[in-house]
Amino acid sequence: MAEGEATQSRPLDGRVALVTGSSRGIGRATALRLAAMGAKVIVNYRSDESGAQETCATIAGAGGTAVALQGDVSREEDVQRMFQEAKSRLGPVTILVNNAGTTNDRLIMQMKLEDFQQVIQTNLVSAFLCTRAALRPMLRARWGRIVNVASISGLMGQVGQANYAASKAGLIALTKSTAREVASRSITANAVAPGYVPTELTANVSQEFKDYYLEITPLKRYGSADEVAATIAFLCSPDAGYITGQTIAVDGGISMH
Repeated sequence: MAEGEATQSRPLDGRVALVTGSSRGIGRATALRLAAMGAKVIVNYRSDESGAQETCATIAGAGGTAVALQGDVSREEDVQRMFQEAKSRLGPVTILVNNAGTTNDRLIMQMKLEDFQQVIQTNLVSAFLCTRAALRPMLRARWGRIVNVASISGLMGQVGQANYAASKAGLIALTKSTAREVASRSITANAVAPGYVPTELTANVSQEFKDYYLEITPLKRYGSADEVAATIAFLCSPDAGYITGQTIAVDGGISMH
C-alpha cells in the first residue's frame, strides 16, 4: 500500500476520540468506525460495563486501541474525572461525540417535573459538560471535532416526547453556539438527527409508534446504527473541515415533510 493510501484509509491516526454512551447502539457503531479510521477511542459507559468491554475488545481485535471509562456524563465530577483519565491513558481528547441519551415518554399532562428534568439533564446538560471539558485540549491543539447526536424529534417535535424533543432541540442550539465560538481555532461542531433507528434506547416503543414512523418515512424502512455512525464518522474526519454548525438528518427523508 502506498503512503498516500495509508493516510487516506486512516485519516484520524494520532487522534483521541471520546464517544459517550458507546457500550451499544449508535455509540458503539461510532466507536468502531472511528477506531477503523485510526483514532484511539475512549468508550464511555454509565452502567453497561460488559458492553463497553465488548466494544473495546472488538476494536482491539481489529488492531485498534480503545479504553473503557465509566462515568455518568450528566454529573460534572464524573466528566472531569473521565477527561483526566482519558488524557493520562491515551492523550488529550480532540474528537468528542455526545451520544449518551435517554427517553421517558409521557404526554405533557401526565409528565412529572422530575421526568422532564431527568431527560434534559441526561441528554443536554451532559453534552454541555463534555463539550466544555473537551474544548480546552482542542483549543490547545487548534483542531477539534464535536458531533452531537440529536433527533428528528428535536426538529419536528413529537407527541409524548416534550422532554426528549426539548432536550434534542436544545442540543441543536448548543451545537450552533459552540460552532460560532470556536470556529476560528479549526474546531467544528455539528449535529446528526436520526430518524427511527432500532436500538436498545428505542426497544420499548410501541408497535403503533414504529408503524407510524415507517408510514411517514419516504424510504419506507428504518435506519441502522451503522448508517448514523457513518455520518458521524465523516463529520469527525479531515474531509469535513469546512462543515460546522450544521444539523444533518439521517432519517430516510422524514424531515422533508
